[in-house]
Amino acid sequence: MEIKPTIMVVDDELGARQSLEVILEDQFRVLLAESGREALEIIRRETVDLILLDVHMPDMDGLEVLRRIKEEEEGIDVIMVSALNLARKAVDAIKLGAYDYITKPYEPEDILSTVHRVIQQQRLRRELDFLRKEVKESRGLDQIVGQSKAMVEIYNLIKKVAFTSTHILITGESGTGKELVARSIHNQGDRKDKPFVAINCAAIPSELMESEMFGHEKGAFTGAHTRTIGKFEHANGGTLFLDEISALRSDLQAKLLRVLQEKEIERIGSNKPIKIDIRVISATNTNLEEAIAQGKFRQDLYFRLNVVPIFIPPLRERREDIPLLAQHFLNKFNTLYHKKIPGFSEKAMNALTRYHWPGNIRELENLIERIVVLSSGNEQIDLKHIPIEILLSSEQNIQDLMGREMGLIKMRDEFERRVILNALEACQWNQSEAARMLKISRNHLIQKAKQLGILLRKP
Repeated sequence: MEIKPTIMVVDDELGARQSLEVILEDQFRVLLAESGREALEIIRRETVDLILLDVHMPDMDGLEVLRRIKEEEEGIDVIMVSALNLARKAVDAIKLGAYDYITKPYEPEDILSTVHRVIQQQRLRRELDFLRKEVKESRGLDQIVGQSKAMVEIYNLIKKVAFTSTHILITGESGTGKELVARSIHNQGDRKDKPFVAINCAAIPSELMESEMFGHEKGAFTGAHTRTIGKFEHANGGTLFLDEISALRSDLQAKLLRVLQEKEIERIGSNKPIKIDIRVISATNTNLEEAIAQGKFRQDLYFRLNVVPIFIPPLRERREDIPLLAQHFLNKFNTLYHKKIPGFSEKAMNALTRYHWPGNIRELENLIERIVVLSSGNEQIDLKHIPIEILLSSEQNIQDLMGREMGLIKMRDEFERRVILNALEACQWNQSEAARMLKISRNHLIQKAKQLGILLRKP
C-alpha cells in the first residue's frame, strides 16, 4: 500500500492554488491554504511533507510564514514561489530554511521535477537514518551460520515465508540469534528494499513505548515539542521486528492487536487514522502460553502473531554448529582487529564444543572477540587461551585443565579471581554489593582481591 506524500499549496490567489492542485493531485495528496495563518493551522493538525509557499501575500508575508512554519515543524520542507525573480528574497528564504525558490510562470514538468526531488531526498534521509542506526546496533553478522539438522529446517522455513506477508513468532533463549533470523526473512523477501525496523519491547520504558511505536503530535504530552513519527510509520512497506514481545504492557497489547486487525495506527494526540502496510515479526525468550495462563499476555494477540512459529534451539542442543560458528567469529574479528590467528587446536575446539553455553551464540561471539583482542601474536588458539570458567564447567574433562599446566592451587586462585571479577562487573564495581553477591564480608573481599592482584576499581 503506497501512501501518497502530502503537499500543501499556500497562495492568496485562487487561480494559482487551483493550477498547482491540478499539476500535483494525480501523484500527491494536496491541501490548499489561502493565507499563512490557515497554513499554520493546517500543519498543527495534519501531516505535511512539503509546502509550496507564495512569497507575496497580503495577510502575512511569505518569509514570515516560512519562519513560523520552521518554528512549528522544523522538518517540513518548503519551496518558495514568486512571480518575481528577486535575488534578495531568494537568499533570505534559503537562510530561513527553504529548500528552493522558483518563479512564475512555471512549467508543470518543472514543478513536478522539483517536488519529486524533495520527496526522494526525504525518503533517502529516512533510510539513511535507519541504516546508520542498524549499522551502529548490528553485531556484524551478515548470514546465519550452522549446518545442524535444526538449522537446515530453519533455512527451509525462512525460504517458504520470506515472500509472504504473514506474521511470524520466533522463540528461543537469549543469544540464539532471533533478530538475525528475522532480518534474514526480511532480506530474502519482496520487502527487502523497504525498511527493517526493530523495537526491543523490554529495553524501552513502558511510559515511552506507545510514542515509540505509534509516534505523537506536537503538544500531545509534556515534552512533545515536535511531531514525531513512530516505528510503525517508519516501517511502512517493510518489516517491523518486535523483540521481547512478552514485555509489552497489557494496554499496548490491545492497541497492537487493533493495529494488526485494522492495518492502521493513530499517533498520540491525533484521532486521524494512518494506513500502514507492514509485516510483523515478533520474538520472545519466554513461554507465551504460560504467560497467557497467568493473565500476562492476550491470547487473541498471541494467535494473531503466531501464524508461523519458528523455534531456534539453544547452542548446547546443536553442538555440531559450534566449530563452524567459532571459525566464523574468528574470521570476523581477525579482520576487525587486523590479526592473523590461524584457527583452533583440537583440544581448544573440543573444550568449546563440550561447554554448555548458557549465553548461546552471543556468549560464543563475545568469547572469541575477547581471545582475539587479548592475543599478542598470530599463534593458534589453544587451551591456554580458553577462560578457566569454561574449562571448569561440569562437562569438561580434567585433562583440559592439566593441559593448561596449572597446579591445583593455581587453578583455584584463577577460578576465584575470575568469579570475583565477574561479581564486581555485575555490581558496577560496588564492593559492598559484590561482597553480598559472593556471600562474604567486604573485608574478606578486599583481602582476597589483594591476595589475587585484583584492583577494586573499574579499569
